[in-house]
Amino acid sequence: MDRARRDRRPRSLLALFTAALLAVPGITALSSAAARAADADLAKNGGFESGLDGWTCTAGTTVTSPVHSGAAALQATPAGSDNAQCAQTVTVRPSAQYTLSGYVRGSYVYLGASGTGTTDVSTWTQSAADWQKLTTTFTTGAATTKVTIYTHGWYGTGAYQADDISLTGPGGSTQQPPAAPTGLKTGTVTSSSVALSWSAVTGATGYAVYRDGVRVQTASGTSATVTGLAPSTAYGFQVTASNDAGESAKSAVVTATTPAGTGGGSPGLPAHALVGYLHTTFANGSGYTRLADVPDSWDVIDLAFGEPTSVTSGDIRFNRCPVTECPNVESDADFKAAVKAKQAAGKKVLISIGGQNGQVQLTTAAARDTFVASVSKIIDDYGLDGLDIDFEGHSLSLNTGDTDFKNPTTPVIVNLISALKTLKAKYGSKFVLTMAPETFFVQNGYQYYGTGKWGGQDPRCGAYLPVIHALRDDLTLLHVQDYNSGPIMGLDNQYHSMGGADFHIAMTDMLLTGFPVAGDANNVFPPLRPDQVAIGMPASTNAGNGYVAPAEVTKTLDCLTKRTNCGSYATHGTWPALRGLMTWSVNWDRYANWEFQKSFDAYFG
Repeated sequence: MDRARRDRRPRSLLALFTAALLAVPGITALSSAAARAADADLAKNGGFESGLDGWTCTAGTTVTSPVHSGAAALQATPAGSDNAQCAQTVTVRPSAQYTLSGYVRGSYVYLGASGTGTTDVSTWTQSAADWQKLTTTFTTGAATTKVTIYTHGWYGTGAYQADDISLTGPGGSTQQPPAAPTGLKTGTVTSSSVALSWSAVTGATGYAVYRDGVRVQTASGTSATVTGLAPSTAYGFQVTASNDAGESAKSAVVTATTPAGTGGGSPGLPAHALVGYLHTTFANGSGYTRLADVPDSWDVIDLAFGEPTSVTSGDIRFNRCPVTECPNVESDADFKAAVKAKQAAGKKVLISIGGQNGQVQLTTAAARDTFVASVSKIIDDYGLDGLDIDFEGHSLSLNTGDTDFKNPTTPVIVNLISALKTLKAKYGSKFVLTMAPETFFVQNGYQYYGTGKWGGQDPRCGAYLPVIHALRDDLTLLHVQDYNSGPIMGLDNQYHSMGGADFHIAMTDMLLTGFPVAGDANNVFPPLRPDQVAIGMPASTNAGNGYVAPAEVTKTLDCLTKRTNCGSYATHGTWPALRGLMTWSVNWDRYANWEFQKSFDAYFG
């Protein structure tokens, strides 16, 4: 996976009160100092002393020099298509006046506020060789409770610095927390999930669901489905309501007991799952996202990446991003606590092995055994739910003469299958095993397999097929990367290219229908169950080639799950149990304002 990429202000109550006092003999006007006594600096970490905590930056970091005051300042570097914005959202009061200020260095540096409810403001300097103070003011709208403050540079003009950013004005909300929800009841109960609903609470802007006293997820409406539950287990659920003033007391407890499980190779996943890769060992233009900050919509979180000490060692290491590269990286203790919190919320957290730079070739039995031991150590150290295999490049290829995907003989293939079966046996039925091959290694096997019967072909063609087939009874999810791909022939014997629903439909149809390998009708790769298949898509144009807009995502899902909205490609079936979507990556989706997540939520609820 690619690592890249004006209305007049209303008179306030204080002003009216002051005018009334002036009309009374012997009473003098309130001083400006008294009038502003309630003002506070609302910007969080405006001096960047705590790294980028509170800020969301596209290309920012903290530096110890130059600084305006304290020990740190922001430094951000615009690129040709990125102005290196750093922003945070602040709670404000309606119809109130605020002053935004900060110190900046560099060329074409901007400071501003958006979402004010009146006129958004910004101020800038063309060139500041040393620290220069920028200041602007605004008045919030009558219904405005949040604004976004930001600083950014200009495209391709070099790094800028910012420090001591403040937003002064009336702080906090005058609201009271809402009342506790009532009417909590259960709906559909399965072996791994419980549907809940409750009555709306006046003044609430959101709700939180608690399972056995532990907060497990949030909801914007009055219903939620708690997933990741164990079969034949009793649970107690409560709900709270919240607004800007805080959270209510918990509702009364409602209990539910899950029925016995039915198996199926998808331990604890909801009927439709959202899978995403989280950059945890490196930083890029998308910025570092803490595990605790990944929204509840993500059901499977793949930690990218575990990589080998050398290509053939089998010794996998998980080296979390250093603070020098990811200034806002959490501590190991906080990271492990976030893993537990995600699991308590029914989510699965996996270590993903490989990636674009992590070539893994288990050429010997010793490398296989080292792989098992080192991966087990990572899983145990961090308390993870399982493993994602993201072998790319030259990790998997087939030796000359290895032409039967059902009976492979190539050591790197045989040893990988053995290693994964060993891990599955060690951790048992709850072990989550996923794979994220590229189309070249899977669907391309319809035309070509290995070097071919007469030699001369790329030995990597279809090389994932024997691994998938050998582990199909243990495989939780296969989410082929339908991106960064060349044209691939579908079952209609036409080539399909990235960039639209047609490509995803054709590639997924091959997995759910099965296909003859290398055109041999006597050597057919059997179909996978629909609950084992998710569709891999890039989260945004920055994340990888093959991005499709939300409307194309909808077309893809409509065609595969309902057989409507299909376009020119005719599927060989209808699969309402299709598991869901995978994306590279959570970080890039956050960078794109969660467009991919929102598409999934809008479709599956």
